[in-house]
Amino acid sequence: MTDQAVEGPPGRSRGEVGAARFHGRQRELKALRADIERTGLDTLTGRKAPRARVLLIAGKPGSGRSALAAELADSLAATYPDGVFRARLTEPGGDPVPTARAARELLAALKVAEPPGAAEEELTALVREAFAGRRALLLLDDAVDAEQVDPLLPDNPDVLVIGVARGPLTGIPDVRPCTLGGLDPKSAIELLTSYTGSVRVTVDPQAAESLAEECGGLPGALVLAGGWLATRPRASVADLAKRLRAQTGDPVVRTFALLHDVLPQPAARILRHLSLAPLGRVDAHTASALAGCSVSTATTTLADFAALGLVQETPEGDGQYDVPGYLMPLLRAGLEEHDRPAEVQLARARMLERTVRLLQSSRAVTEPEDSPSRRKLEGLPRALRFSNVIEAAAWLESRRPMLLAAARLAVADGEFDTLARRLIAALVRALAAHRGAEAAAPDLYGLHRLVLDVAERRELHRERAAALLNLADLDARTGRTQEALLRYRLALDVGRVANDPYATGRAMESVGGTYQELGDWQRAGDWYGRALAQRLARDERADQARLYGRIGAVQTYAGRYGEALRNWRAAAAGYRRLADLPGYARALSEAARVQEYAGRPEESLRTCEEAVDWARRAGDARLQAALRLRLADTLDRLGDPAAAGLHRSAADRLLGIEGSAYEIRSASEED
Repeated sequence: MTDQAVEGPPGRSRGEVGAARFHGRQRELKALRADIERTGLDTLTGRKAPRARVLLIAGKPGSGRSALAAELADSLAATYPDGVFRARLTEPGGDPVPTARAARELLAALKVAEPPGAAEEELTALVREAFAGRRALLLLDDAVDAEQVDPLLPDNPDVLVIGVARGPLTGIPDVRPCTLGGLDPKSAIELLTSYTGSVRVTVDPQAAESLAEECGGLPGALVLAGGWLATRPRASVADLAKRLRAQTGDPVVRTFALLHDVLPQPAARILRHLSLAPLGRVDAHTASALAGCSVSTATTTLADFAALGLVQETPEGDGQYDVPGYLMPLLRAGLEEHDRPAEVQLARARMLERTVRLLQSSRAVTEPEDSPSRRKLEGLPRALRFSNVIEAAAWLESRRPMLLAAARLAVADGEFDTLARRLIAALVRALAAHRGAEAAAPDLYGLHRLVLDVAERRELHRERAAALLNLADLDARTGRTQEALLRYRLALDVGRVANDPYATGRAMESVGGTYQELGDWQRAGDWYGRALAQRLARDERADQARLYGRIGAVQTYAGRYGEALRNWRAAAAGYRRLADLPGYARALSEAARVQEYAGRPEESLRTCEEAVDWARRAGDARLQAALRLRLADTLDRLGDPAAAGLHRSAADRLLGIEGSAYEIRSASEED
């Protein structure tokens, strides 16, 4: 603790005292292993079961059900070479985890890309598809009911599913639950001894048996009892048994109350505040911010808590700890009893602010050395800085689920909308910087929806329009064209309310792009024209040139070559005024394409030659190669294969790699 050391068993370090312990349950393990080999009701005919086999471990919180499931999974891991995958189906506060979110986390573990904004049915189908053909083990911890489990069950009998729940999963066929009670007396005393050391148990074995009985043999209560004895090295086992006997109620609640009361006040306060940690996972920074103490104090305190069984170090050993699920309601009740609401809100605000600064720091380290972000980074305390990009990326990846949960909780709270917006903005930038926009797209979709929630609640029209545009872009990218169109139209309306010319202009252009994707050239050209009129009124020349090109493209598709040529020439003139030589060359090449479509190959040849010359002046070898290939095709059609061959050879020389001409031709055709 902050002012009191933990005394562990002789010869064991603090880290060893805090290590995960598993005792007993050999009978249950044997029964579960036997159940794996048991012929199911649907296989009595000799046909193989069509779905994964489900083992269920049922018991109330504190019964050690999750520990038994983890022990079973670890012991079977070698039998399932394609991996062991885990998903928790209940939030630390007791709310069910949405099936879509559980599916996303499983897909991330399976390294399967998910479409941004995919619906629950699509996500669960992807999970089942990912498990097809694998021999894997899936642990679904703390399930609420069968409806939560069923969509995640693979259609593959070579996958074993271990479910953990309070009671039976009625509705899933052929599941025989292993229902947990208390540990047998011998195992209960072994678990207690792992915290207290053997001396106090050996001198009074009868008291140890009495204490185990008072704890109901429940591992959760026994761990807390061991923690109490570890903090009171001079107290006897009989003393604790007497104290427990004097109280009534659930053994876990009674032992927790006794342990909480003997903790030093600062440590007890830190412990209660851990209930505010997203997903019940905490590190030194989170604990420090919640409690308002130093990072070094939080580091020591968390290690002490682990020694007492109050938190469990994560398997990765990266300084993160999980608060046991059965403790979360007790910690929250203690928070309501002992801490003023204003203090609790301040703790939440400190945690969010710390998270924002860490995210900003993780992104800043990706910037160039002389950038303003890097200079600002130097002014941060050392504890908030990352030494290099690899360290920052590892931190972001390991904390990603907690960071996303922090954003959800901040928005749901409703009292931290400004902080929530800052947190989401920092998280979006950090994810894009480290993972790339494409890989981060599923997370970004959820974050933009959170921004939309806040913007609608606070009537922040500019932010609402921006969120709608971002969501629509992701919809369009994943083929949900109609959904994208609806969002772009709504963003246009909101942008007009906000008097935001950027949002309205981008929305109009995006509506045009969506109609172009749908092949509706008339509407696409109309919307591009509206966006162009706005850009002309505001004298935004780069946007004008781009929009002339987009109008020229849809008119080309529609076969209106005269109008298309006029717009491509206007685009070329705009790029030339801007001194954008690559843009000018591309616009000329598109004009040449239109001339060829219109049956004017000689004019097309001259325009394309001019485009090649400007690409050369721009120093753009890839563009020059693409234009030479187009020029070669035109020469072939004009009956000059020798000249066409020269241009193809020149294209290959420009690129300097074998097979590049094919790649460039493909890219040019896509453009």
